[in-house]
Amino acid sequence: MTHTVVITGANRGIGLEFARQYAAEGWRVYAGCRQPERAGDLNRLAAGSNGRVSVHPLDVTKSAHIRALAAVLGETPLDLLLNNAGSYGPDGVRFGRNTDEEAWVDNFRTNVIGPMKMMEALADNVAASELRLIASLSSKMGSMADNGSGGAYIYRSGKAALNAVMKSAAIDLAPRGITAVVLHPGWVRTAMGGPHGEIDAETSARRMRELLARVAPDDAGSFFDIDGSIIPW
Repeated sequence: MTHTVVITGANRGIGLEFARQYAAEGWRVYAGCRQPERAGDLNRLAAGSNGRVSVHPLDVTKSAHIRALAAVLGETPLDLLLNNAGSYGPDGVRFGRNTDEEAWVDNFRTNVIGPMKMMEALADNVAASELRLIASLSSKMGSMADNGSGGAYIYRSGKAALNAVMKSAAIDLAPRGITAVVLHPGWVRTAMGGPHGEIDAETSARRMRELLARVAPDDAGSFFDIDGSIIPW
C-alpha cells in the first residue's frame, strides 16, 4: 500500500528534503508552496518522480489555497500531514525594538493559524489512512523552560502558541485514531536557520522521518527533539 503525505513549505530547505526523501521511499507526495512557478528544485523533483510528487499552490494563510488542496485530495487517505511551512519574522526583535504589531500578526497567521486550518481541512483524510499522523515543526525557542536568553518575542511566542495548538489537537483527535506531535528540527543550515547551523537539511529531515516512523499513539501531544528526547514545554 502506498503511503501519502502532504508537506507545506516544500519548495526549499527541510520541506524540500522531506519531499525528496519520502518520494525516494515510494510515498505519494503532495508538495505545497506559495509560488510553484518559482519553485525550481521542487518542480524538477516532481518532473523526475514518475508521478509520485505533485506541486500545489499553498499559502497556509489563504483559506482558498487550503480548500483547493482539500478538493484535490478528495477522499484520498492521508497518512501524514506535515506542517513544515513557517516564518521567523523580523530580525533583531528585542524588548522595545522591532516588536511590530503587523509583523507579529502575520507570523501568527503562518506559524499558528495556518497549521490549525490545515489540520481542520484534512483531518478526515488523515483519519481514513493507515498511519494517521500529523506533525508540526516547531522549535526549542517555543519552549518556556528552554528560554535562557530572552528576546525573539515574535518567533518564540508563535512557536509556543503552535505547541499549545498541537497539544490540544492531539487530545481532540485521539478518539479518531490520529496521533499529533510536535518536532524540533534541530539548528539547521537553511535560509531561516542561517549558515552556522549544526546540521544540514538532509540530516534533519532524515532524522525526523526516522522519529515519525517510531511514533505511537501513546506519543500524542509530545514535543520531540531531533534526537527523539522530549523537550519541556
